[in-house]
Amino acid sequence: MTGKETLILSIDAMGGDNAPRCIIEGVSMVAKDHPGELFFFLFGDEAKLTPIIAEVGLDPKCYKIHHTTDFVRADAKPAQILRSGRETSMWKAIMAVRNGYAKAVVSAGNTGALMAMSKICLGTLQGIDRPAIAGILPSASGPIVMLDLGANAKCDPQNLVEFSLMGEVLYHVLFNEEKPSIGLLNIGSEETKGREEIREAAAILHEMGDKINYYGFVEGNDISAGKTNVVVSDGFSGNIALKTIEGAAKFIAKALKQEVKGSWISMFGFLMAHSSLSKFKKKFDPRIYNGAMFLGLKGISVKSHGGTDAYGFSCAIEAAIKMARQDICEKTKNEIATVLNMSALDDTTAP
Repeated sequence: MTGKETLILSIDAMGGDNAPRCIIEGVSMVAKDHPGELFFFLFGDEAKLTPIIAEVGLDPKCYKIHHTTDFVRADAKPAQILRSGRETSMWKAIMAVRNGYAKAVVSAGNTGALMAMSKICLGTLQGIDRPAIAGILPSASGPIVMLDLGANAKCDPQNLVEFSLMGEVLYHVLFNEEKPSIGLLNIGSEETKGREEIREAAAILHEMGDKINYYGFVEGNDISAGKTNVVVSDGFSGNIALKTIEGAAKFIAKALKQEVKGSWISMFGFLMAHSSLSKFKKKFDPRIYNGAMFLGLKGISVKSHGGTDAYGFSCAIEAAIKMARQDICEKTKNEIATVLNMSALDDTTAP
């Protein structure tokens, strides 16, 4: 046993393309890495979960199954789920956080449903108009935080300012950077470029002075270059940028494999560079960065990629652990209150 207080996590065991197997296997990986530190509420079909749990050897002392046979389908509409999804594994897993039984929820299920349910069940922090989806991306200068990745297609200047503050707190919590730099995604670096709401948000961030480390506008190519620690955009632009980066990475990986197989000389060169290429692959393994966070809520809700494997899901759980240990909701609330000169009121009541 360690000296750390046991952290209770809520898991939607039925969400995702490879559920429940990869979910349980991911939980098992994390449990073995944190012996005696974690306890899991597993929401799902007990008849399906039990044999997998036995197979992976999950310690009975670190979990409890909350049985439900209903789950959110991948093609389900958020509005429909809000009306009829109260018995799903996703809803029940989120409610465990709302009711104070768990510190964070992790799901690989339907993104729209998870966002809608999380917002309804957990409520938003004081000073936050809209929650945002934040993700971690690799760059030439290290990992970066990017938001919004799809929750809000249209944003006004205040939304972008709130995203900036939330991204700042997340980066600080995850990477221990005191004043991470913030950039607004735009079509150019000049102050006259971009839509009006982006220019207005930039003006507000400039006026905050040394309260934050605002860099200025960044362009699409600056994301992978890692010009700033945090990249902020509306959900429409952010989602397109994310999918473009993911698509480019897959294309390069596929093209490299095809070239290596093209001749014995290429194969020989690959074998000679195998050690370096392995390090490169490990550094930019997308599974390491799995786990998008819904920022701006009164509780921690983490979205794993729906098609992830067990290792990827374990990385999403690790992100939730770090956020819970660092009490990111309280830190976000205090940062918003400080920078926007608000009263740090107690907003822990249920929505």
